[in-house]
Parts: sequence; C-alpha cells; structure tokens
Amino acid sequence: MVNFAAAPAFWMVAGSLLTCGAALAIGGQALMPEVLVGMAAPLVSAVASWQVIQRAHAVAPTRVTTVLMVGFAIKALLFGGYVAIALVVLDLRPVPFIAAFTSYYVALHLGEALLLKRLIAFGARPLADAAGSQSHN
Repeated sequence: MVNFAAAPAFWMVAGSLLTCGAALAIGGQALMPEVLVGMAAPLVSAVASWQVIQRAHAVAPTRVTTVLMVGFAIKALLFGGYVAIALVVLDLRPVPFIAAFTSYYVALHLGEALLLKRLIAFGARPLADAAGSQSHN
C-alpha cells in the first residue's frame, strides 16, 4: 500500500536523484561534487519544509502562512551559510555549484508551491483522499 502523505517527498528525492544522474551523465564525473552538493541542501530543505507544512495544515490550516514565512527566514539564513561553506571551505567551482543549487532550489520550491496549492484547494481532506477523488473533477 502506498503512503500518499509520503509520496511528495518520495517524488522530490526520486526526481532530484534522476536529474542529478542525468547531469552527471551529460557533464561527466568532473561535475560530481558541485552537482551533488548543489542538490543536497535544496532537496533536504524542500522535503523537510513540506513535512512541516503538511503537519501545520493538518493541525491548524490558518497557521500555514506563518509556517511558510518562518521557513523562508530560516532557509535564507541557512542557505547563505551553506553557499559560503560550499564555495569557501569546500572550494567548489562556483559556476556548476551555483547552477545546480539554483536549479534544484527553483524546481523543488515550484513543486512545493504546486503541492501547497493542491493541499489548500482540497481543504482539510488529506492528499491521499484528494488523489482518489481527483479523477471525478
């Protein structure tokens, strides 16, 4: 039985690993550290924030906006430090790292936005119930 509540996180991870593999197949193993490190923080951030958003929505849907704002502030601080560490301490090449980081950040947060739209559209019903009734719309 598929746990539909965990499905978005599964697809975030699967999609990120698939595109990471494709980038490495196209660009070669020389891009390995930059692409992998560029993917890691946005992926962990998106999976974790989606879990927090789902919990907040289940408990108190009116608090989701506050959760999103606090999450944005935390991400801004953490990502600033993460990029600095990646470029200064790990001495990664800036162009492939920033390209990967930006691509994963935008794609994963776009996915989160679409999931959030779906979560809000279906109200208090869990996404698992919504997925079953979506074909009737």
